[in-house]
Amino acid sequence: MSLIHYPKEQIQYAHLPVTYPVIYLQIAQERGVSQAQVLAHAQINPQIFAQATGRISSQEYERLVAAVIELVGNQGLGLEVGARQPLTAHGILGYALMSATTVAEAVKILQRFWHVRGRGVNLRYIEDPQDLVFSIYCQYPMHPEVEKVLLEAVLSGVYYGLRFLLAGVPLEAELHFAMPQPDYLAQLEHLQLPTIYYGQAITQLKVPKTILQQIIKTANPEALSMAIAQCERELALLPSIEQDVVMMVNILLQADEQGYLTPTQVADRLHISERSLRRHLQQQGTSYQQLLETARQRDAQQLLRQTQAEIQLIAQRLGYQNPANFTRAFKQWTGKTPREFRLTTIYD
Repeated sequence: MSLIHYPKEQIQYAHLPVTYPVIYLQIAQERGVSQAQVLAHAQINPQIFAQATGRISSQEYERLVAAVIELVGNQGLGLEVGARQPLTAHGILGYALMSATTVAEAVKILQRFWHVRGRGVNLRYIEDPQDLVFSIYCQYPMHPEVEKVLLEAVLSGVYYGLRFLLAGVPLEAELHFAMPQPDYLAQLEHLQLPTIYYGQAITQLKVPKTILQQIIKTANPEALSMAIAQCERELALLPSIEQDVVMMVNILLQADEQGYLTPTQVADRLHISERSLRRHLQQQGTSYQQLLETARQRDAQQLLRQTQAEIQLIAQRLGYQNPANFTRAFKQWTGKTPREFRLTTIYD
């Protein structure tokens, strides 16, 4: 049964740079299948790849990955792609990461502008007392085999990106995947992968929190300023911002040390007025406050599952000054108190 689907009508998700699918095509070529064969199998116009600045829709990207799997097999395809993704494959975002002063600054830039390059797969990071935890998930349904490859590629790509920024500083890391352990790991020793755990509750990358203070040798404040400005311009030019403003707000509503962005800050990031933001959300039957509540519920469960932070600190991070109010809200969401929820969840 084919992994590729050609629905007559579908939502047009965001377009991605061809720098990502090109790596799959290179691997397919090495395994005996030409670019023309892959694109024909996936029913993708080859002209998309005629220029390095070309863009491909998320659906076409999924079909291309499915075609490569069908024509050459998996055999560690996602991990191989992750290992071959230089930071420059992320365009101006990659240059911003390389120009940051510290790893901490680079991680914040990655979180802020991730959706400019990586929409379709969402990335979040959480700091717990010992670790920096990156977790990813697909934002729309796709074939499980394709999802496995994409998640392996994205998460391992983050790992190799951090190794590049650390420039020789040893990095102890763990990759956690929900999928069962595959039989191809023995063939991938050349990739110098970190410790990998399969069959886990959450797909995530764990690295020591201490790396945040590491200085990046390629730091360049002037280049960083220009790269950030270009990232902002690319964000403003995203073609589907009017259609998927709810998704964009969900992406931007990520709890950090300063809490959540305010409606004014969200509107600024989307390069629209606060009034326009309210109107777009109303047209979609929702509001900033409703999306904030959803974000708090999502982040509360993730922080309780993935960290050992005290419940009082989690409450503060989510914007609850009184822990009792957080406990009451959490029980309304899940039917359990935060403590009861944590006790029923295995901490990986």
